[in-house]
Amino acid sequence: MAVQKRARKVVKETAAADAGPGTAVAERPASAGGGRRILLVDDDPEIVESMRTVLESRGYSILVARDGNQGLVMAEKEAPDLVVLDMMMPKRSGFLVLEKLRRSSPNPVRVIMITANEGSRHKAYAEMLGVDDYIRKPFAMDRLLASVDRLLS
Repeated sequence: MAVQKRARKVVKETAAADAGPGTAVAERPASAGGGRRILLVDDDPEIVESMRTVLESRGYSILVARDGNQGLVMAEKEAPDLVVLDMMMPKRSGFLVLEKLRRSSPNPVRVIMITANEGSRHKAYAEMLGVDDYIRKPFAMDRLLASVDRLLS
């Protein structure tokens, strides 16, 4: 539980720091996103809102799913350009979502997995399933943005 609280704090602080003092994150000019659609699949509302705020400020269009099952339905229905997927979620884990996403299309969607889990076996398993990037919480928002920009360029 302490890791999740620390992760929320770092993501929030990073989002605020990216905006600069006294500036609302949403007021930054859109630049890199070009309307590309990103599906955030995470059950933590604070982390989702932090990522949403920063990604929308860069011009990305954001969709949100709160559990793995909802994430799969939205990925199939909405066909996002990228999925940011939490590993530990209710109803269906990020691993099961990733596995299904990889089997569902000849040109599967790009996926960034985020997790508070420290284990290297989990990273190796995610890579075996075909994850495009793996980011451990807490993470600097710049790390997420660099990965998003790289995968969507």
